[in-house]
Amino acid sequence: MEKISVLLSIYFKENEIYLDEAFKSLAIQKTMIDEVVAVIDGPISNGLWRVVRKWDRELPLKIVELNENVGLGKALNAGLQACSNDLVARMDTDDICLPERFEKQIKMFIRNPELVIIGGAVDEFTEKNNIRKLKKVPCGYDNISKTIAKRNPFNHMTVMFRKQKIIEIGGYNHHYLMEDYNLWLRCYAAGFAMDNVNDVLVLARAGEEMINRRKGLKYIKSEYELYKLIVDLGINKGVSAKLIFLGRSLVRLLPKQLLSSIYNQFLRK
Repeated sequence: MEKISVLLSIYFKENEIYLDEAFKSLAIQKTMIDEVVAVIDGPISNGLWRVVRKWDRELPLKIVELNENVGLGKALNAGLQACSNDLVARMDTDDICLPERFEKQIKMFIRNPELVIIGGAVDEFTEKNNIRKLKKVPCGYDNISKTIAKRNPFNHMTVMFRKQKIIEIGGYNHHYLMEDYNLWLRCYAAGFAMDNVNDVLVLARAGEEMINRRKGLKYIKSEYELYKLIVDLGINKGVSAKLIFLGRSLVRLLPKQLLSSIYNQFLRK
């Protein structure tokens, strides 16, 4: 079976308990992991270092330490260069991979060797009440094609991809809170084969902080950069592209409670 590298980025605001749980979920995977590339994105606390060193004894960690915080996109590019294997699995430091995650994705790559990207669904949960809410993704290339101009067709923390293909189109770009969406759009425009597993692969933490990051003028500016990219790549254009941009942007000005309700009702479907 093909070897995989797991890629994650750690910065100073990470939660020590969540990071420990994320590493633990890697240790109990049914498929053996060849390496875990952990990018230390600038200085981190002694507590976070203790968690990293603890799991360095349990997991095949490869630590890439950056002198300063450079942001997610650049940090992931540094980690991508350090990955020894072509098959790379992304995960976030506050999420939990289900034990069968990598097994399911590798089997799908074996069945469909032309695929470059495979993601899957997540169950979002909060620490306060532990309510789990399914965040679905489109399955099949045709359904992804119908979706990609309107919303992100992949849950970033679930994605496994081919390293060389991602590097071929320039890797991650800096794009505020949308580094992944930016990358998938360029992959789609390049004609890469992509799909999603119709299963939950990851338990993803959600809550008020996530909603807060997705509102305000800074996020609208990021939406505008996304709109320009979609038009420049020829994925969508004209009135349709403008209407999608306006719809995605206007909700970012809504009060947090209303935005949360819209996100729960529409944006996760």
